[in-house]
Amino acid sequence: MANTRIALVTGANQGVGLQVAKELVASGMTVFVGSRDLERGKTAAAEIGTGATALQIDVTDRVSIDAAAESIRKEFGRLDLLVNNAAISNTRKGNLSLQEYSKTVRASNVSLDEVRAVWETNVFGALAVYQAMLPLLRESSDARIVNVSSGVGSLTTNADPAFHYRKMYSAVYPASKAALNALTLAMMVELEGTGIKVNLVSPGFTKTALNGFEGTESLEDGSREVVRVALLGPDGPTNTYTRWENASIPW
Repeated sequence: MANTRIALVTGANQGVGLQVAKELVASGMTVFVGSRDLERGKTAAAEIGTGATALQIDVTDRVSIDAAAESIRKEFGRLDLLVNNAAISNTRKGNLSLQEYSKTVRASNVSLDEVRAVWETNVFGALAVYQAMLPLLRESSDARIVNVSSGVGSLTTNADPAFHYRKMYSAVYPASKAALNALTLAMMVELEGTGIKVNLVSPGFTKTALNGFEGTESLEDGSREVVRVALLGPDGPTNTYTRWENASIPW
C-alpha cells in the first residue's frame, strides 16, 4: 500500500460524502468510508466496492474519533487525505421548507440548542477530527486536508445586500460554515511550511438530505469541486477556498 493513497471521508454513507468516496476509489485510492452508523457505512462501502472500507466515526464523540484514528494507524500507519465532510443543517426543520425554517432561526428567535447541535458537528466535530488525524497526516509524504464548507459561509458575500441568499443567513448552518472557515484558516496558518496542504471547498447546491432535497444540482455535479481538489497532486495549491470549477470564494 506504499504507492496507494489512503483517504478518510467523514459522513460518507450518503450524499456528497458517498459520491466523493466513490470517485476517490475509482481514481485508485483506498478510502475509509466514515459513518456515524457502522451498518450504514458498511452498506455504502459495499455499494462502492473494492477499495472502500467502512469506519465508524461519530465526529461529536471523541472516543469514536480516537478509535477511528487508531484503526487507520494500525492498518496503514498514515493518512494521505482527510475530507472533513460530515455536517448537518438542522435538527428541527421537520417538514418545513427552507424558506419557512429560515424564519425560525433568525438571530432574535433561534433556539440556542439548535445552534449548539449544528455547531457541534460542523465546527467542533471538524476540529476534533483534524486534531486526531493530524499525527497520521504527518506520516504522509503528500498529505492534504479538504474541509467541505459552503458558499453561504462567506462573510464577504453575505455582507453584500445584492447577494441572492442573504436573507437566508442565520446563526445555525450558514454561521457554522463561517466558523468552519475560520477554523480552517487556523489550520492553514498552523501548517504553513509543513508540506501538509489545506483546502476549503464549497460543493454545489446539491439535492441531498442536508437541504431536504431542495438542492438544484445532482450529486455528481455538486461533488465535482470536492473531488477535483481532493485529487490535486503534490504540486497542487494549498490555502484555497473554491467552488466549481476552481473559482475563488471571498472569505
